[in-house]
Amino acid sequence: MAAFLLGAVLLIVQPQMVPSRPAINSKAETSSQSVQRELLKKTSQKNDFKENIHSNGSCRQLPQTIIIGVRKGGTRALLEMLSLHPDIAAAESEVHFFDWEDHYKNGLQWYINQMPFSYPHQITMEKTPAYFTSPKVPERVYNMKQSMRLLLILRDPSERVLSDYTQVFYNHMQKHKPYPSIEQFLIKDGELNVDYKAINRSLYYIHMQNWLKYFPLDRIHIVDGDKLIKDPFPEIEKVERFLKLSPQINASNFYFNKTKGFYCLRDSGRERCLHESKGRAHPQVDTRLLEKLHEYFHEPNKKFFELVGRTFDWH
Repeated sequence: MAAFLLGAVLLIVQPQMVPSRPAINSKAETSSQSVQRELLKKTSQKNDFKENIHSNGSCRQLPQTIIIGVRKGGTRALLEMLSLHPDIAAAESEVHFFDWEDHYKNGLQWYINQMPFSYPHQITMEKTPAYFTSPKVPERVYNMKQSMRLLLILRDPSERVLSDYTQVFYNHMQKHKPYPSIEQFLIKDGELNVDYKAINRSLYYIHMQNWLKYFPLDRIHIVDGDKLIKDPFPEIEKVERFLKLSPQINASNFYFNKTKGFYCLRDSGRERCLHESKGRAHPQVDTRLLEKLHEYFHEPNKKFFELVGRTFDWH
């Protein structure tokens, strides 16, 4: 009986590795498979398997869905909203397994250990916004699980740049460290500084092309972050359908908090809002500089719309 139970445990938590797509060149494929074999070795420690089974029948397992980005696009709000669904089990913290080498070299068992305990009928999920813009991540996710369903939440690229700056600015202020004005980042030699990292993160079509090398478009659901802020329920309904979840989240689960200026959540009579770091006011930016930013993103946005066969209400 003990042997049977151990076998069942191994079947539950043992991740299935898959080869890279044929489109990848042979050298890259060989290298990828070598890395995966090394990662797989790290998953075969019996003590780790024991830690992944709970007495109530739940277990830790590889995620079936990952929120891959984008940074300052609304990933935390999306995760919190989806957590209202009883069939979602979400990791609390950003895992950074696929984009941080120190984490990735720990192997898949380490990754599994970061997941919450979940029941067989539940979808395990994690979110790490940096995945979308990290070149190595799409292939690594694909090698782990070809059937992965991916969630990508995007907002107006110009607004995302301002939010990106705002987050870093407040992080410095909390540590009582000075931080340059946004104009110092956006302008270089009198022109828009296209080397600014926050601008690069908003070139969605470049990063999306990388993901589409490994995952078809029907495996990537794009959430409209601007609409999620203004009216969250319709966007969450679309995600439920994409994940093949029964419709459990209702309009009554959302209410607008006038003090905070954004929607909060209501779950079984309990109300909760996102952390105070969310919804911060953006810095005042000169109108002409904003126009430069909007003009710069015009062509990249057009390319992105063509790539995904869908348009968004961006500047």
